[in-house]
Amino acid sequence: MKKPMVKGLVASLVGLACFSQSALAKDITVWAWDPNFNVAIMQQAADIYEAKNPDVNIEIVEFSKNDVEQKLHTMLASGVTSALPDVVLIEDYNAQKYLQSYPGSFAAMTDKIDYSQFAPYKRRIVTVGEEIYGLPFDTGVTGLFYRTDILAQAGFGHDDLNNITWDRFIEIGKQVKEKTGVSLLATNPSNDFRLIRLMVHSGGTWYFNEDGSFNIKNNEVVKESVRVFRDLNLAGVVRPALGWSEWVGAINNGDVATVTSGVWITPSVKAGKGQEGKWALAPTPRLNLDGAENVSNLGGSSWFVLNASKEKSTAIDFLNTTFANDKEFYNAILKKQGAVAAYLPAGNTDAYQTEEAFFKGQKIYSDFNKWVAEIPSVDYGMYTYEVDAALSGQMPSIMQGLPIEEALERVEQQLKYQIQ
Repeated sequence: MKKPMVKGLVASLVGLACFSQSALAKDITVWAWDPNFNVAIMQQAADIYEAKNPDVNIEIVEFSKNDVEQKLHTMLASGVTSALPDVVLIEDYNAQKYLQSYPGSFAAMTDKIDYSQFAPYKRRIVTVGEEIYGLPFDTGVTGLFYRTDILAQAGFGHDDLNNITWDRFIEIGKQVKEKTGVSLLATNPSNDFRLIRLMVHSGGTWYFNEDGSFNIKNNEVVKESVRVFRDLNLAGVVRPALGWSEWVGAINNGDVATVTSGVWITPSVKAGKGQEGKWALAPTPRLNLDGAENVSNLGGSSWFVLNASKEKSTAIDFLNTTFANDKEFYNAILKKQGAVAAYLPAGNTDAYQTEEAFFKGQKIYSDFNKWVAEIPSVDYGMYTYEVDAALSGQMPSIMQGLPIEEALERVEQQLKYQIQ
């Protein structure tokens, strides 16, 4: 008669233990886009953390980038925080828009993360006042990828491309076109803001002053960047490309001799069939201005923890343990996803020292890691995309001879009416 009672008591205790364990579980939700990059990398981080913290469950929810931004805006504006994630990925160009539009919505991590281990320019992007809010993730550090065989036909080698100005780049392009018939690069002459953005960033400034006011019409770096972009397109060295597919196709098909872009273009460059050993990497060309650098950035994103999170401390610890301390994690995601870190110690891992056969044995990721630390720190402000749109409207007129000063005056006036 006693045995059933004992069994019942044991079953009850086991059930209670399971219930208690479930009740004590810490659930963290992450929003991100791009299943093959951001989502896949976050899943690897989650697996690492959960293995050491079995009481934590991390769920990564995949949306498109536009959906992440729209949902975040809608919920923060409405004040309805119950459906917000614990962690969210935000593109660097939009970070200040969220931080300044919704103060108090994101957790400050100034004293929780050792930010001295991250590239200075990435810290600036996620800082408001004295507080740092984001965990810097991937970098868009740029470089000049070039076809060694095509450049050699025109009489140019690596030294001829090392730390040059954009004006020299254009002159080289004219000779390459004349001697080989191959265009220097592909771009959309109306609105390829990839090039303009990386030029402006390399000059150590952006479209805004520290107080958020516009810094466009009297900004010498912006003027020079637009001038170079205009001259590139009028020099007869550019192959028009109206979208991503045409742009990458021109690279893979051997229709262009170079591409200057963020490190994230590397897998697309390597997709060119029969081109192994024909590519190499040089520093980004610089503007012909005092203080301009042969390094820049294009793109990138950071992770943020919401203040409304019920597991805020655990979410911060998760990011700190993985993205702010684990070099081997970064070693793995460079090998698997080609993700170059804003976390500088990652450069000491094996993957960053690999000699890439596709690039003639060059240690391109070691070069990128070095350049990441040298990228100028700028404040992207709240309205980068609005500036892009306004500048796009003036670009056809600039190509047809409208003075750049007048065009930038129009851009700034339009934005003042539109935004302020």
